[in-house]
Amino acid sequence: MSEPFFQPVSGFELPRFAGVPTFMRLPYVLPDHARYGDVDVGVIGVPWDSGTTNRPGPRHGPRQLRDASTMIRAQHAVSGVRPFEALNCADLGDVGPNPADIADSMERITNFYKGVVDAGITPLTAGGDHLTSLPVLRAVAKDGPLGMVHFDSHTDLFHSYFNGQMYTHGTPFRRAVEEGLLDPKRVVQIGLRGSMYDSEDRDFARAEGIRLILIEEFFDRGVADVMAEAREIVGEKPTYVSYDIDFVDPTFAPGTGTPEVGGPNSYQALQVCRELEGVNIVGADMVEVSPPFDASGNTAFLGVSIMFEILCVIAASRAA
Repeated sequence: MSEPFFQPVSGFELPRFAGVPTFMRLPYVLPDHARYGDVDVGVIGVPWDSGTTNRPGPRHGPRQLRDASTMIRAQHAVSGVRPFEALNCADLGDVGPNPADIADSMERITNFYKGVVDAGITPLTAGGDHLTSLPVLRAVAKDGPLGMVHFDSHTDLFHSYFNGQMYTHGTPFRRAVEEGLLDPKRVVQIGLRGSMYDSEDRDFARAEGIRLILIEEFFDRGVADVMAEAREIVGEKPTYVSYDIDFVDPTFAPGTGTPEVGGPNSYQALQVCRELEGVNIVGADMVEVSPPFDASGNTAFLGVSIMFEILCVIAASRAA
C-alpha cells in the first residue's frame, strides 16, 4: 500500500491547470531525496532526440507529456486499479543529455538508470526518440537478456544509417540484440507497416527468431488474439515494453517524427496495453512524441494515457 507522501495531487484540491507540473502530479523525488529508496515505480523524462534522422522534436516530449499528464486521475475506469495506492510512484526528473554528443548522452542515460535499477525502482520512461531505449536497456538488463513487447510501425532493427552510423532511432534493437540485452526469441514487434528502404531489418529479425506482426495480421486477428500470442512469446520472465507513439495512426497521434498511415485508433492503442496483464514488466517506455507536430496536444495526452495503462498493469501484477 502506497504511503500518503506518494499520493498525487487531486484535481479536487488544486486545479489541474495550476501548480508546477510533474508526471501524473506525483511527488518530485531526485536521487538525493530521503524517500528515493522507497519508490517502487519511477517516471523519468529523457529529453533527447539526437538519434532522429528526419523530423526532430522528441527532445521536447517529456515536458509536454508532463503537462498533459496532469489530467491523469487516480483510478482506472475499467479495471478499477488504483496504481498510486498500490505502489509508491514518483517523478524522478529528467536525465540531462548532451545534445552535441550521442555517445556521452547514452552513457549519461545508462548511468542514471543504473542508479534507478540498483535502488529497486521500476523505470517508466518518457522519451525522447527511440534510440533512448538502448541506453535504458543497458541498465535494466543487468541480470541477463530480457524479452520485449514492442509496439511500433517500424522494427528499429537496421544495421546502420548514413555510411555506417550505428546509433540512430532506427537501430536500437539491433544493437540490443547484438549486446545480449534482448533475447530475440522472446521479442515480439507489433503493428509494422509503411514503405521500406529494403527488407534488411526484417530479414535480420526472422534470422534471429524475432516475431514480426505486421499491421495486416494485427487487424485480421484482432487485439485479444495478437496479445495472447505476445504474452506467450515473452512468458513469465522479465520483459521490457517499448511503445513508439507512431504505432498509432497519425489521425489520432500526428505529433511524431515518422508517422505511418493505416494504424490502430486511440482505443486500440489502450487495448493492447490492457492485454499485457500478467507480463513481468521490469521497465517500459513511451517514445517519439514530438510536440512541434502536435498542435492540439492530443498526441501527448494519448501518450501519457498509454503510460497510465502500463502503470496500471504493473500495479495489478504486483498486487496479484
